[in-house]
Amino acid sequence: MRNVAAAGLGIGDDYPPRIMGVLNVSRESPYDPSVYDDPGEAAAYVDEELVGEGADIVDVGLESANKRFEVLSAEAELERLDTAVETIESVSGDAVFSIETRYAEVADEALSRGFDMVNDICGFADPAMPDVCEDYDAAVAKMASPPDLERPGAVERVDDIYEALKRNGLTDKTIVDPAFGGWSEEKTLEDDRETLHRLREFRGLNRPILVSIDRKNFLREIAGRPTEEALPVSLAATSMAVERGAHVVRTHDVAETRDAALIGDAFARERARGGDGITVEELDVTDTTEARRHVERIGGDPDAAADCATRVFELGDLTADVRRELAAAADERGASFVPVNDAAILAGSPEQVGAVAAAVAEVAPEFRSVEERIRNPPN
Repeated sequence: MRNVAAAGLGIGDDYPPRIMGVLNVSRESPYDPSVYDDPGEAAAYVDEELVGEGADIVDVGLESANKRFEVLSAEAELERLDTAVETIESVSGDAVFSIETRYAEVADEALSRGFDMVNDICGFADPAMPDVCEDYDAAVAKMASPPDLERPGAVERVDDIYEALKRNGLTDKTIVDPAFGGWSEEKTLEDDRETLHRLREFRGLNRPILVSIDRKNFLREIAGRPTEEALPVSLAATSMAVERGAHVVRTHDVAETRDAALIGDAFARERARGGDGITVEELDVTDTTEARRHVERIGGDPDAAADCATRVFELGDLTADVRRELAAAADERGASFVPVNDAAILAGSPEQVGAVAAAVAEVAPEFRSVEERIRNPPN
């Protein structure tokens, strides 16, 4: 996993999870506690509520990205940039300052006036954005979006999100954002839940991952909570996201989110990294799809990914006949089979254990429902 430096702040597997606090100088932003149009008040908010509570990055929004509002032009964003620049110049605390914009022109101006990184909510829909960020050696968060400056985040399926993040390439300092939230009418809450479930797949892009899940609808619906009561579900999801590979968490609730992120990081699985002359990194792979992302990234045959993941099943209440069939089928197909009395462990690649189950189901009808569960495990 490639690490990224944002104005000297390390982001990636070799660093603790980073917290991105939110400041809006957009009058139409829907979350009032973070909205300021006075630079002095905004700077005080940053010092006390963001940096003071542990934010590593402050993300400054010039407009609301809510789909209910008209999209501001680059010229209109530039008119608001003075307030943002005055704010960061007045902040006494130490943080990396990110400008949220979809326009390369705005990013160029903001970086030239003191901002450290860019949060591109349209995922390089402006083709000049990567070059601008590279010219300033600036980190850039790239949110998954269609190639359209007026449709940020309007991608539904996880596979399409992954492809959207690859579109128009990645700079050496890109941080990828899978775009949680209701960015389009077609995107469902289940789409967001599947994205969180499959978050590890985005590690296949070999860049740090940013998540913005603070009080999102797909979490609130589970607990039946309104926005103002949704902090607990956001914190639970934050720990899960960091455990699954997220490196930056964007939030309005800095202190609480920092604690939740640290818990997720502390209980994430330790993986081998480093090496002496030959590099080594144990990949974060739990299924064939995740393995395929990494195989494709290095230019390998995607079909080989089936042999790069392992499934382990415990089987119980086996008859002697079924146990014998399983042992024979596993031996023939190279899977592992460990029987003990009427129970057993069956392990191997998805193709191996699927083939074993299919072979046994052909001669033992009572095993057919087991084959279905082995071949099509729930997400």
